[in-house]
Amino acid sequence: MAVTEPPTKARAKVSVRALIALAVVALVVYGVDQVAKFLIASTMTEGELVSVLGTVLQFHFVKNSGAAFSIASGSTWVFSVAASAVTIFIISFARRIRSIGWAVLFGMLLGGTTGNLTDRLFREPGFGVGHVVDFIQVAGFPAIFNVADSFIVASMGLFVILTIRGVGLDGRRSQKRPTDPDVGSGASTPLEAPADSK
Repeated sequence: MAVTEPPTKARAKVSVRALIALAVVALVVYGVDQVAKFLIASTMTEGELVSVLGTVLQFHFVKNSGAAFSIASGSTWVFSVAASAVTIFIISFARRIRSIGWAVLFGMLLGGTTGNLTDRLFREPGFGVGHVVDFIQVAGFPAIFNVADSFIVASMGLFVILTIRGVGLDGRRSQKRPTDPDVGSGASTPLEAPADSK
């Protein structure tokens, strides 16, 4: 008697397409972030303000010792450890992803996280406590940020969209459980035993 393989085994295989998508997105985000920071740090002095679109968009070169959007300044080593943990988690978790949407999400998160982590590891004042280069200032927004921060936030937005649409890591949409049939809907009901007629 032939034994059929369980259907879950095929879905357990690693999706090469998803891994490639994640890696490409992460590399692009990381590359754009690092190039932008290099250009800002090499062409501007700290504190300098350059108008790009009037007061709507400006480049304001600052160094951030905290988290994204200058949160918790002075705790750089804490965020270095946290960013390292997130990076390790994404890399180890990547083989479970078979949805291109989720692959793009984790790619943006990985690229943004490693972009800022690189600053914390290799920029002044020292390893693990380096200051992150921030330079994007938008009118009405209270904090200055960078390309990596933008993609980290974008990944959170994509997370909300995928969750609302019910898209799972395997790319399938979750199905709602069918409701019980209402009375009078035509659904069959158990037949009662006929009463004896005498």
